[in-house]
Amino acid sequence: MPVLPPSRPFANGDARGEGDSQRGLIDGHDAQATLSQVNTKSPQTLKPATAAQKLGVYLPATPDEFQSTPLTRDQLNELLATPPEWLTELRLHGPHPRLIVAGKLGVSASGLARAGVTEALTTQEIKELLQDPPEWLVRERSTQAAVREEQRRVKERNAAREAR
Repeated sequence: MPVLPPSRPFANGDARGEGDSQRGLIDGHDAQATLSQVNTKSPQTLKPATAAQKLGVYLPATPDEFQSTPLTRDQLNELLATPPEWLTELRLHGPHPRLIVAGKLGVSASGLARAGVTEALTTQEIKELLQDPPEWLVRERSTQAAVREEQRRVKERNAAREAR
């Protein structure tokens, strides 16, 4: 960061920077201390929908208390580190949110929408679909495989261009 020559005046016109404190301006250390105090007063909270998304669970299937209470980052980290029984059960058996269902089926979320799958599915329902895949699932998995292949091809092409 360049240093200003001593002859260049500060914003208030004073070449030495004096007078800033008289105008209510504070230096960087005071500003940082003030921001630290503000940040310690109220911890960041997450809405239940955001917390459920970060935990990979379907919000309507969570306990009422979870659905109605915002979580702090520390509480979210605690749930991630030591999940309670309800969270473990939801992750294992569902119902699962759309992105999790799409991932387990090997399709995109858009593919689920095209197929008319709008409800959350349980792990058992996903297994049944995979064991006897309907036509839409075969088609969407094929589409997803083609998309992934194209992404791989483009990535390799870009890497080859950068290597030149």
